[in-house]
Amino acid sequence: MTLTDSPALIPARTAERPFALVRHSLALARRSVVKTIRTPEQLLDVTLQPVVFVLVYVYLLGGAVAGSTHDYLQFLLPAILVQTVMFAGMATGVNLNTDIEKGVFDRFRSLPIGRSAPLVGSVLGDLIRYVLAIVVLLGFGYLLGFRIQTDPLSALAACLLTIVFAFCASWGFVLAGMLMRSPGAVQGVSFLVLFPLTFGTSMVTPLETLPGWLQAWVRVNPVAGMMDAARGLMLGGPVAGPVLKTLLWSAGILVVLAPLAVRAYRRRA
Repeated sequence: MTLTDSPALIPARTAERPFALVRHSLALARRSVVKTIRTPEQLLDVTLQPVVFVLVYVYLLGGAVAGSTHDYLQFLLPAILVQTVMFAGMATGVNLNTDIEKGVFDRFRSLPIGRSAPLVGSVLGDLIRYVLAIVVLLGFGYLLGFRIQTDPLSALAACLLTIVFAFCASWGFVLAGMLMRSPGAVQGVSFLVLFPLTFGTSMVTPLETLPGWLQAWVRVNPVAGMMDAARGLMLGGPVAGPVLKTLLWSAGILVVLAPLAVRAYRRRA
């Protein structure tokens, strides 16, 4: 046996191939998708839950806030779409923490793959949850009477922007999954962060009806900016400012949280 044939050198040589991290991440993303398909009850938060939210908000608050359920549906649905996709990302951190607790990541560590590939693969695999949430919400909203007021390309841009924003924000859930000791703790911390970010917005009522201190929070809240961008792209109105704000926030969140999540993973794994 020659030195180059030594088994000890094979993992290093494999890991150095071009685009290895991309291939490994995509392979693990496929694993995440297959696991989700085999346990469809994990999709309740992106199928049944958004439908319940729409029904509750529209028929309990529609008349009081907008004067009619139809007008309120038009106002609500783009914002609740953002909220639903944000909540869908929470499963990423929970699933990663569960895999660590079960020892799955010990197996990953023994494989000749990039150290961050399991994290990237899990985040990419959960993109299917975002797409499914958007399809369910738009389909159900259409049945209730929601109509896009701009054009299909603008609506598609709103959906893609929402997915990009949620993808970047999901690294916060990944970080929580690496730091917390149990899946229940990950879920609890994620809810604690998500509630002020998603409900501290103009999702339910117009901005001008909120108290001054809450208006100040809404104006700096990145999720509120994403909701404004979605409304502008789907219903008309200001678009450039909210879209630019969302893209800047997405880039900032990704640059800060992704390296922290990978670092926490390397320390734990």
